[in-house]
Amino acid sequence: MTTATQTTNWPTFASTDDELEIICKLSRFYGSDPSIVLAGGGNTSCKIDNRMFVKASGTSLATMQRDGFVKMDRDQLNALANATLDEDPDKREEQYKAAITGARCEPERGQRPSVEALLHHLVPGQYVVHSHATVTNTLTCHTNGKELAEEIYGDDIVWLPYVDPGFILAKTLKECVEDHAARTGSRAKAILMANHGLIIYGDNPDEIRANTDEVLDKVAARLGDDWQTSSFGEVTRVDDAASIVRVIGPALRGLLADEPDKLKIVRYDDSDIALGMIGAEAGKAAATAGPMTPDQIVYCNSYPLWFETKDGESENDLIARLRETLEQHEKDTRYPAKVVLVKGVGLFAIGDDFKSADTTREVYLDAIKVMAGATRLGGVSYLSDRNRLFIEDWEVEAYRKKVAAASAAAAGRVTGKVAIVTGAAQGFGLEIAQGLASEGAHVVLTDLNVDGATAAASELSSQLGKGRAVGVSINVTDSESIGNCIDQVVRTYGGFDVFVSNAGVVKAESVKTQPEKDFDFVTDVNYKGYYLCVQKAAPVLATQHKANPASMSDVIQINSKSGLAGSNKNFAYAGSKFGGIGLTQSFALELIEDGVKVNSICPGNFLDGPLWSDPDRGLFVQYLNTGKVPGAQTIEDVKKFYESKVPIGRGCRSADVMKAILYLIEQQYETGQAVPVTGGQEMLR
Repeated sequence: MTTATQTTNWPTFASTDDELEIICKLSRFYGSDPSIVLAGGGNTSCKIDNRMFVKASGTSLATMQRDGFVKMDRDQLNALANATLDEDPDKREEQYKAAITGARCEPERGQRPSVEALLHHLVPGQYVVHSHATVTNTLTCHTNGKELAEEIYGDDIVWLPYVDPGFILAKTLKECVEDHAARTGSRAKAILMANHGLIIYGDNPDEIRANTDEVLDKVAARLGDDWQTSSFGEVTRVDDAASIVRVIGPALRGLLADEPDKLKIVRYDDSDIALGMIGAEAGKAAATAGPMTPDQIVYCNSYPLWFETKDGESENDLIARLRETLEQHEKDTRYPAKVVLVKGVGLFAIGDDFKSADTTREVYLDAIKVMAGATRLGGVSYLSDRNRLFIEDWEVEAYRKKVAAASAAAAGRVTGKVAIVTGAAQGFGLEIAQGLASEGAHVVLTDLNVDGATAAASELSSQLGKGRAVGVSINVTDSESIGNCIDQVVRTYGGFDVFVSNAGVVKAESVKTQPEKDFDFVTDVNYKGYYLCVQKAAPVLATQHKANPASMSDVIQINSKSGLAGSNKNFAYAGSKFGGIGLTQSFALELIEDGVKVNSICPGNFLDGPLWSDPDRGLFVQYLNTGKVPGAQTIEDVKKFYESKVPIGRGCRSADVMKAILYLIEQQYETGQAVPVTGGQEMLR
């Protein structure tokens, strides 16, 4: 069991740190621990004389800076705490929000304070950390949580019953804290909020940490070992679950799409924690009984969809049944499914992009842990229908969703699409991946050089956001390797929309002397590799189209001008590229019934790229050594010779090809084409 006592990155607090710097460090420390804070949630605050600094709504604790807090007037908050607001819940919340907004000291900054600002004002202690720690919520979401908490902690905690968030919650907390002080003559170390979370407070960082560790460790000791994976009984996993995932992931992308050209991102999870409930007989009853906490409602909707596969069921029948079940689920719950639980297979979390889908996955996985822990302790306490509906319809939570969505949104011509690029660890393939990512796509960089692909993907994600790029190993001449790559993409994103077959090699030499092994190598990578990749990619694209017939997807082969005209002393390469265009035209005729457009792009020579300019293995060196350019004495002579063949006077660049790629994706009435991007060197006939 991991608790705060095992966290090693406790910040250093300098004597020069002011109160705001201290709460920033505490915020980042606890906000970076997913067992305590998920999805940027939780709230922190500090009090300085008659001012309070509280986290702004929509701000993440993990990255908290000084400007992430809203400065509040505590005199106005005191007045609000003693006010009488309207008994009508809707009017009361409007009055409360207006009062909270009016208590800001710097309204010109435009920040919206946490809805729990009044609660933070009323909590004793200079520093307040409110979180949704997993182990604590196994107790707060327990059917007899209050009694068990008193048994575990005695007078060290205040138990706060579940009430409406906002004004009523703050007033109830005030009463509970005052009652505790009157009864015990002491200040508690923590507040446990039924079906909500944990509030720790203190007058210095050491007190905050000591109280947090004590609260978490005592619940962990009561839970014992293996509670996360064994609380629902024996687990059964479906045989050959991978083949089911290959259908359900792509199908959900299409079935739940809001627009035909923007399919959903679907994150799959078959971890022991997920299957500990989804693969157990008691799992369905636990999952479908309702939500336990407001965060579960906000990020996962109130109810997951429970789905069970049938032996021998065809893909078409499975998709049809899944469609019907999803439609009924939305009628019953008012919302499209964001979490689909397939018995014995795993968890599918749905979002508009990787970040939102993965947040849904993480929050629901946390809910599984809470249900498992509460079950281990004796029973799960779910929110009542009345309390559930209040959160579903609450404007404040709608605002929180809106802020989170806005922060994750990416603008671009291929926003939300998933693109696979082969040969993407370096050179032109990397530049294609970077270009697609900059236009909003999620990008899978695949290469034999998996370390290079992974490093490049990590760099892209650091720039553009978590999960926007992943690196995956692939050998385009090995059918099994390609299949494994496709499976990994389906697990990560649910499927894909664009497959860019870019991996290619060159072995330039005279037909009189080239070894057979070199010819085979070029043919295997450039020609056979293209065929194998399309063979493995096509079924996923077809499934998405069955689920959403209005959607279209793309296979784009990066061919060459050598696919349009023969190449002297480079016959193996030219032959493979000529053959590639034949494959493109043939694939286009067959796969259009699955909504797949198949096109080739025929770039001119990338004279500035490593394929040509590498000093040891580049084509300039190869062509110089083979005497392909008459009279050439140096690499520069070879380069000038090839530049002179281009009417525009320069080599092709990645930006030129990116324009063609984006055109082909956007153009809905083009397939089977070989688009030249050659600067006029080769023209269509």
